[in-house]
Amino acid sequence: MTDLRIFTEPQQGATYDDLLAVARATEDLGFDAFFRSDHYLAMGGDGGAGPTDAWTTLAGLARDTERVRLGTLVSSVTYRTPGILAIQVANVDQMSGGRVELGLGTGWFEREHTAYGIPFPDKRFGMLEEQLEIVTGLWGTPRGETYDFAGEHYTLVDSPALPKPVQPRVPVIVGGLGPRRTPAIAARYATEFNATFPELDALGGHLDRVREACEAVGRPADDLDYSAVFVLCVGKDEAEFRRRAEAIGREPAELREHGIAGTVAEAADTLARVAAEGLDRVYLQVLDLADLDHLELVAREVGTQLD
Repeated sequence: MTDLRIFTEPQQGATYDDLLAVARATEDLGFDAFFRSDHYLAMGGDGGAGPTDAWTTLAGLARDTERVRLGTLVSSVTYRTPGILAIQVANVDQMSGGRVELGLGTGWFEREHTAYGIPFPDKRFGMLEEQLEIVTGLWGTPRGETYDFAGEHYTLVDSPALPKPVQPRVPVIVGGLGPRRTPAIAARYATEFNATFPELDALGGHLDRVREACEAVGRPADDLDYSAVFVLCVGKDEAEFRRRAEAIGREPAELREHGIAGTVAEAADTLARVAAEGLDRVYLQVLDLADLDHLELVAREVGTQLD
C-alpha cells in the first residue's frame, strides 16, 4: 500500500495552532505523516500573520502529536549551516521519539531571502552536496569520536558530532525534477527521492532516472524509497470539488491535469495510477488548512481504496 502523507504550505498564512489542528487531524485520520514547507515569504496573498519557522514548529508538533512522522519538503541549504541543522533535526527527533525526516534542497525563492536578509549564493548545488555529507557524517560519527570536514563552502574542525538522533538513520529526502544533478545527489545521499509536482505522464521517467543514477554508483535501485507530491483537491461530488478549487484559487481543469483532484472516484484512480509507477508514498499538498473536512473525506473515501 502506498503511504499517504499530508503536506502543508504554512508561509501562505498559518499560525502554530493552525498547523497543530491539521497535524492532529492527520494523525487521527490515519495518514502516515505531516510535512511542511520551509519558506519565509508567502507566494501570493498577504501571508496572514506571517511565516512560522519550520524546525521550531516541528519541535512543537513533536511534543503535541504521538504517531505521525514529521518533516520538511524541503529545508533550504541557505537558511541554516549544516552543523546547526544537524543539531536541530537531532533535537526534534529526540523530542518526537524518533519520528523525524529531513528533506533538504538548494532553495529557489530569491525574494524571501532578500526580504529577511538571507544570503542567496549562486553555487547552491555544491552547498547541498556538502550539507548532506556533513549532516549525515555528524549523525554517523560514533560517540566519543570527532568529525572533521573541509570543503568549498563549509569547514568543521574537531566537532563532537552531538547530539545524536533517536533513529539509527534519520530518513533524508532529496527531491526535484532535474534530469542529472538531482538524481545523482539522491543516489549518493538520500533514503528517499521525491518527484516534486511532476506532470502525471512524466512521473515514470523521473523515477527511472533516479534508478539509473543508483545503479551508476553501485547502489541497488530498490535501496531508495520513491515518492511524489501533488496538489490535493477532492469533493464528494462535482459541486463540492469546484467549491474547494475556488477556495484555493485554482481552476478545476488544471487541478485534474496536475493533481490528485476531482471527485472521490477520480482521485482514487489517479492515486492508483501514480502508485503503479512504483511509489512508496504520496504527499498530498493541502492548501486550505481550515478545511479539515477535506482531509476526512480523503482518508475515509479515497485512501481506503488503495491496495
